[in-house]
Amino acid sequence: MRRHRNVKIVATLGPASNDYDTIRALFEAGADVFRLNMSHGGHDDIRARHNILRDIERDLGRPVCILADLQGPKLRCGVFADGEAEIAAGAPFRFDLDDAPGDATRVQLPHKEIFEALKLGSTLLVNDGKLRLRVEDCGPDFAECTVMTGGTISNRKGVNVPDVVLPLAALSDKDRKDLEFVCDLGVDWLALSFVQRPADVEEARRLAKGRAAILSKIEKPAAVEAFDAILEASDGIMVARGDLGVECPVHAVPPIQKRLIRKCRAAAKPVIVATQMLESMIDSPMPTRAEVSDVATAIYEGTDAIMLSAESAAGSYPLEAVRTMNDVAESVESDKTYREIIEASRSSHLTTTADGIVAAARAIAETTDVKAICCFSHSGSTALKVARERPRVPIIALTPIARTARRLALTWGTHSVETQSVERFKFAVVSAVRAAKAAGFAEVKDTVVVTAGIPFNVAGSTNILRVAPCDERLIFGSESD
Repeated sequence: MRRHRNVKIVATLGPASNDYDTIRALFEAGADVFRLNMSHGGHDDIRARHNILRDIERDLGRPVCILADLQGPKLRCGVFADGEAEIAAGAPFRFDLDDAPGDATRVQLPHKEIFEALKLGSTLLVNDGKLRLRVEDCGPDFAECTVMTGGTISNRKGVNVPDVVLPLAALSDKDRKDLEFVCDLGVDWLALSFVQRPADVEEARRLAKGRAAILSKIEKPAAVEAFDAILEASDGIMVARGDLGVECPVHAVPPIQKRLIRKCRAAAKPVIVATQMLESMIDSPMPTRAEVSDVATAIYEGTDAIMLSAESAAGSYPLEAVRTMNDVAESVESDKTYREIIEASRSSHLTTTADGIVAAARAIAETTDVKAICCFSHSGSTALKVARERPRVPIIALTPIARTARRLALTWGTHSVETQSVERFKFAVVSAVRAAKAAGFAEVKDTVVVTAGIPFNVAGSTNILRVAPCDERLIFGSESD
């Protein structure tokens, strides 16, 4: 099950990908991580999909990474007497807490937190930004607005408030129940929606209690502003371009994406680029050229993963969508320009012994004919640091901890292998060369770089490197320890 690319593919599961055979086919076609969307389906559905994924993991003998995406608070307007109303540009319109059915002049907005945060001149967006209103007057239970961009407003359409930080936690009551449920199931990553501040991430981490890594979705301007602090508090990031493109000017999203990817790479934390990557493949077996270019751009920028949403969850061509992403990735990564861009964007982070070891491993891989960099790790931190270097050879992450092997399946260029625990470096080397040969990365005549930490079983203690022959007779014949 070796991949011939470095970027990872995240596939969302749903009605179109809901049985063992389909999900296994998605994995074999190239999906590395599977997303369980907590906005759709009850706990029984989520449990069934989780169990199928663990069955596939057992049957194929490969770690399967599972990401549970929490819904987050949903801000919606109330209902209308006629189901909808037309509001014209320049007309006044009022939001309030009154639950009476709305009309062309007003509607309920059942979120007092929004009214508490609004200021004169604030913007309210309705229905994914199709309608835009400016606040002219506001109080604790109302907002008098002027319609800037008019159109049809209908029952329970989503409302976005892009230019204020709302006094809302990222986790709703539903999210807290969902979090506990999926952590008990054994998912590997939690994707956290509606993140505005580091405290949102810290709350999720307290509730997860180490059972899952925390991935923050960047979908609000406030999160972009506070990104450095959010990144520090998170284990990974998702650039959620859907809501981000609603709340920010659409032309601002590409530079934000590029900037966030570089910061994640510098921090050695995985980043996913998501939303509308192959949107047309929901209904078509072929993507548009613009979509292929969009996917390619994210890969050229060095993202760890690219994500399919409705394309694999509810579309007519889930398998074709995964294959298309895989083909685009292999094509981009075989382009000489790709390596030039990746290496030009590398920055130095030599502040610890581990940083020096992984930088040396990458340099050796670039100047000799080694076939892989093998990292023996418990926490996965060494593999993350090696991935930050974006080496030219594959990264093999060996760990005795299944949870670590699964989580690393999201990381750029990393082939995770669950192996037995070792107490001596010689046996770590043996495990590494056996894994490299078994997965087809190397042959007996080849060499690999092996990194580890001595003493073993201490997280973040990487302090040793060896260029090792893949002929095990030479390993045992050249050392006396």
